[in-house]
Amino acid sequence: MQPDNLHSLKDDMVAFIAGHGMRRLPGYVTEEVPTVLFEEDNPDGWKDFVEHAKAASAPFVTMSEVVLEKSDVAILLEQLRDHAFPEEEDIDLDDAESLIKHVGKTGYLQLGFAHQGVMFLFEISTDWYDRFQDLMEAATDIGGLVLDDRDE
Repeated sequence: MQPDNLHSLKDDMVAFIAGHGMRRLPGYVTEEVPTVLFEEDNPDGWKDFVEHAKAASAPFVTMSEVVLEKSDVAILLEQLRDHAFPEEEDIDLDDAESLIKHVGKTGYLQLGFAHQGVMFLFEISTDWYDRFQDLMEAATDIGGLVLDDRDE
């Protein structure tokens, strides 16, 4: 069962990393960096990830979190309301508005460590955060379209 707030998991991660004598570097690893995504079905797989970082003699582990802000939801709603979506798009404003109940919650965590020029990453997110990202992507994709109907 995936919790809808990853804040306590973040606290556990911080303690576990410190318990292994490692440092944390606040930072997000972007898609432009060569990466290997750690895949683990075990809910405590992040512990294995930290142990791999220690075994690789990584001097630190990067850590990034996303906490949903009220302004994030407001921007999303504004973008969705400003654009007319094609009927085949499954954009539900009620779904976007329901995200307001998650304001202040941690929806995404990323751990990473560098080894031999590659970043190894562990990522976890809540269902509502994944839906938020999907809605933001849809709003951005539609908002970026420019229709040229001058010929008509």
